[in-house]
Amino acid sequence: MRQRTLLPVVLLAGLTLAGCGSATRTEPSTTGEPNKAAKIVVWDWKSGEKTAATYLAKAKADFAKKHPGATVEFVAQPFDQYYTLLGSAIQSSTGPDVMMFNGGGQIRDRVNALLPLDQYVAGDKERLAGWDAFSKDGKVYAAPVTLQGHPVYYNKTLYEKAGLDPASPPKTWDDLVGACAAIKKATKADCFALGNKEGIGIEFFVSGLGSGILTPQEYDDWIAGKRDWKSPNVKRIFELWKEANDSGLNNKGANSTAMFNDSFAIFDAGKAAHIIGLMSDVGHWKDFGEFLGADKVGVMPAPVVTSGSGPNMPYDGGIGYAVAKWTKEPALAADLVRSLTSTGALASFSSDAGAIASDTTIDVPQGAPAVGSIVATLKDGKPALHVALSSKTIDLMRRLSQQLLSGSATVDKVVEQLAASDKAS
Repeated sequence: MRQRTLLPVVLLAGLTLAGCGSATRTEPSTTGEPNKAAKIVVWDWKSGEKTAATYLAKAKADFAKKHPGATVEFVAQPFDQYYTLLGSAIQSSTGPDVMMFNGGGQIRDRVNALLPLDQYVAGDKERLAGWDAFSKDGKVYAAPVTLQGHPVYYNKTLYEKAGLDPASPPKTWDDLVGACAAIKKATKADCFALGNKEGIGIEFFVSGLGSGILTPQEYDDWIAGKRDWKSPNVKRIFELWKEANDSGLNNKGANSTAMFNDSFAIFDAGKAAHIIGLMSDVGHWKDFGEFLGADKVGVMPAPVVTSGSGPNMPYDGGIGYAVAKWTKEPALAADLVRSLTSTGALASFSSDAGAIASDTTIDVPQGAPAVGSIVATLKDGKPALHVALSSKTIDLMRRLSQQLLSGSATVDKVVEQLAASDKAS
């Protein structure tokens, strides 16, 4: 596994609508030089969010200084349809010039449609972190905007009401189950808030808790692509997923509860003591602190399930911008990506939205204990387990996770199907 280096990290967040409309572009210059009057079209699912208004304004201003005659149009797409719409655009090679991606399988499975950015972003390599999630076969295909991970958050107030010490969260799974029983008795709150209507809950579960289940060697092998699906510890991840639900640790109706944002609302309302959330965008320390109080949001390591496991903070590059291979203005589009990951823009994103930014030169805001806990663990963090899987295997895992919760599939059959999909990928 490649060694990852992280300098002081940052905070940032979602993006706001800079414009909407058709993806019509001007024709490229016939001289080989960038067309000064070109129009660059960007697709993402963030540019309609209020917390991104200043971020986008600064990114556009930075780009305009370098290319005063060019224009930029942001087209916000619905996230639940984003990759379907993008797939259609890729098939026709008539989509946007610049597009947003999640790190991991979603971009790696589509690199044939993307322009390698190494020659354009070489000057940003040291400043930004999270490149691995947007790379394949030694080439970079997107510049990271955020770092994304899956901390286990807990509600300190519920711990206090149950007579538990909020400064000492459970270190093992058995201790966690015991603490949840005490919290349930004292407050009626569930142990975990879980949303799996889209099947996304299993991704959070695998990455958020996996480091407490797999041995360090199994973890590293998984990330390196040497996944042993016959390992009892790999099987144990999916057994625990089913057992937690069957034993009533989750809120009722997890398969009919949307991850975004219904499951987060359950935690915000104090109806669940824990949630495997995010570092950035939504479902993170800042969102939870607004409802529970910044000093009442705790962050705990993955509880130890397997003796000898090595709990860590799982994180990768979160979201990033790529350039389509079919763009008529590759240098111009790549320069827009650089503006979208410029220090000034990301600093605004950080302060407005509270996500962990990719820019290692931005100071972390003070005053929220949870974010301090997250940042302190990043130096020893490892890539998230689910990000190492192909998008096809992730889609299958989502469907099978719902079947496990409903009781229509067995763990053995699920692991068998995932192994076959992973091998085919």
